Amino acid sequence: MTDLRPSPDLPPPFAGVEVWIFDLDNTLYPAGCNLFAQVDRRIGDYVAACFGIAYDDARRLQKRLFREHGTTLRGLMIEHGVDPEPFLAFVHDIDITPVPPDPHLDAALGTLPGRKLVYTNGSSRHAEAVLGRLGIARHFEAIHDIAGAGWLPKPDPRAYAELVRRHRIAPARACMIEDIARNLVPASALGMTTVWLRSDPDWARPSLGVDAIDLVIDDLTRWLLTLVGGDREGKSP
Repeated sequence: MTDLRPSPDLPPPFAGVEVWIFDLDNTLYPAGCNLFAQVDRRIGDYVAACFGIAYDDARRLQKRLFREHGTTLRGLMIEHGVDPEPFLAFVHDIDITPVPPDPHLDAALGTLPGRKLVYTNGSSRHAEAVLGRLGIARHFEAIHDIAGAGWLPKPDPRAYAELVRRHRIAPARACMIEDIARNLVPASALGMTTVWLRSDPDWARPSLGVDAIDLVIDDLTRWLLTLVGGDREGKSP
């Protein structure tokens, strides 16, 4: 059973944290698994089939919608009334075997006190598959997916407000861990402690809102084990 009490042994600013909110893709598993390349290709395929256009034209539309609406799905919904459920089922029908089981992360999450949730712009079905592949699903009490967020993607502040309301989170006692820096800005504005898992793509790095990041890490599992006073053989996952 999950220990709901914050640990007095965690260092500031984490000593009062009761709820840990983890992004899924490229956070709970390494970005090197490159699942997004598969998803990205299938988004292009979906757009091409949806509008009966060439793949190159679909890619241009896909990227414009992403830039203007935060996600391609949001743009398709707003501009074209696309049903999100078939879209998500199609684009997340991918091979997740590049994600390796992670017993070290499993151990770290098992030692970390408090409630744990996944917050993703993807679907619960995709999240469940990835968590199962990693071998860590048992640690999470809930998945707050794009449907639960009212189809509003991160970093829309309304989606974070729904996260807090639906899961009865006290933001001042919550910590959010993300690989996309801008997605931490609304969490910080609510009063959450924020951790950025350093990411190479320019769109994932801080620009405006760098003050919204409380801590930068390079290795999630190593940081968690350090946080709870554990150790791990080797230098990297």
